Amino acid sequence: MALSMHTNYASLVTQNTINSTSNLLNTAMERLSTGYRINSAADDAAGLQISTRLDAQTRGMNVAMRNAQDGQSMMQTAEGSMDEMTNIVYRMNDLATQASNGSLTDTDRTALDTEYQQLGEELANIMDTTSFGGNKLLQTGGGTFEAGAVNFQIGTQAGDQLAVDVSTEVQAINTAVGTSGALALGDLTTAATAQTALTALTGADGEAGLLGQIGEARSAFGANMNRLDHTIANLGNMVENTSAAKGRITDADFAVESSNMTKNQMLMQAGTTVLSQTNQMPSMAMSLLR
Repeated sequence: MALSMHTNYASLVTQNTINSTSNLLNTAMERLSTGYRINSAADDAAGLQISTRLDAQTRGMNVAMRNAQDGQSMMQTAEGSMDEMTNIVYRMNDLATQASNGSLTDTDRTALDTEYQQLGEELANIMDTTSFGGNKLLQTGGGTFEAGAVNFQIGTQAGDQLAVDVSTEVQAINTAVGTSGALALGDLTTAATAQTALTALTGADGEAGLLGQIGEARSAFGANMNRLDHTIANLGNMVENTSAAKGRITDADFAVESSNMTKNQMLMQAGTTVLSQTNQMPSMAMSLLR
């Protein structure tokens, strides 16, 4: 190109190169300072959209894990109360067995019946007052598990729910126990009524009655709690893998970006040095006028 006073082509090329290098250096420094490869949609529009969906999925699965854990806690509360009910039924069965013995007097049976009735009242009280977070769980006519299926949200999409339905078992227990002041477990005032109480407590063959109904409810709770253990573990695995996938899209590679920053810093230094030289080229034309 001809030597000119008005147009310094070498200087223009150098300036454009410096601007380009400066943009690359700023990008590398931004990524190193934030730790993210994508800091705006302009960095990677498609990657940003994908990572946003993955992030929403990860957050939803973390909440679903907490939901599943809350569901476990809720069922553990109900099952724990039934564990104590089982102990009470054991004692009531002992009293009924003792009252059935012909060696006892009416006074003896009256004393046994007093404890028997108090234990029955406690069964009714447990069914009426067991609660979780303010929700009655086993109460007749409105308990959470007594009213029907309880849906636990264990996924990120609508319909990803676990329906726990132990209403049939809980209703059967409420019917067998009765309510405070109107118990349905009989009395021990005579040997005959003591025999009837035994049947109510453990059934004709020892495998039914109230004890069997409590066992069925506890088994249903236990099965669902064990299922939620696997649900929580699976959600944890999905969170781990989804977070890793998002990281591969959005996280900055510090080895690459630090190399880019060093390279562009050197290019900037070289460019500014060359620019100072190219800016002196028009002065060479002045030497021709001497």
